[in-house]
Amino acid sequence: MTFLMLAGVDEVGRGPLAGPVVAAAVILDPNNPIEGLTDSKKLSAKRRELLAIEIKQKALSWAIAAVEAAEIDELNIHHASLLAMQKAVNMLHVAPSYAKIDGKFCPVLDCEAEAVIKGDLTVPAISAASIIAKVSRDALMCDYHQQYPEYGFDRHAGYPTKYHIAALEEHGITPLHRRSYGPVKKLL
Repeated sequence: MTFLMLAGVDEVGRGPLAGPVVAAAVILDPNNPIEGLTDSKKLSAKRRELLAIEIKQKALSWAIAAVEAAEIDELNIHHASLLAMQKAVNMLHVAPSYAKIDGKFCPVLDCEAEAVIKGDLTVPAISAASIIAKVSRDALMCDYHQQYPEYGFDRHAGYPTKYHIAALEEHGITPLHRRSYGPVKKLL
């Protein structure tokens, strides 16, 4: 029996008012298991960061892709998320023979794919993708905080918190903001 090259795929950042949507694809090594994989939202930031390092060291292949705010506004978040997932799978150094995608929808891929609702809880490869996507996006938003410290991206990662809305109202919109999202659109 040949080994199935299964890619797990997930995205993070559908809900924020700012920053990209980030997707990851991971092909785990069945001979090199990783303990503690689950939905990234169920892990502490420190645990996610440690697991992200382990995933990158042990996986047969992994990739991360982003779609920026302007393209999210152009495509809409649903299509931008699918595009980010498609890009991540296409960037893998090992071609998957099958992909399991977290959620209800699959991007167009060169291999067979299956959407798995709550897959980040039940499919280890999707959990791994969830973790490295979240760690990557959080790091990116911390980098953006250096550029735009008044917005507090290091605290809320671009999500619509009271602090973020107040900063938007006081300082205006940055190129990172999604202009098609209600609270940002209202300020245009």
